[in-house]
Amino acid sequence: MKQDFTIQLSSENNFSVLNRIINILNRRRVRIKKLMGFEDDNDFRKGGIILLVHTTADLAEKCKRQLEKLIEVEEVCLSEGSTLYLEQTERIVDVD
Repeated sequence: MKQDFTIQLSSENNFSVLNRIINILNRRRVRIKKLMGFEDDNDFRKGGIILLVHTTADLAEKCKRQLEKLIEVEEVCLSEGSTLYLEQTERIVDVD
């Protein structure tokens, strides 16, 4: 049964990293509901991406393993639901 998952990853801030990440999800027909990319405040060469995807638990785990194999990706966290996505995006976005 399909449900929402939050994928949070940190990687190097290179030109083609986002493209490769999206290609991994597209090849498995994983629907991306929301995506937020950000640059590390302390080091412009590092960045991160938070994805809210809609898929099955099995496919989400397979995507996590494939994302970990990318050279530029340092860490991948997978969690069920959208609450982590909402918490992380509120923390990143400055609301004035």
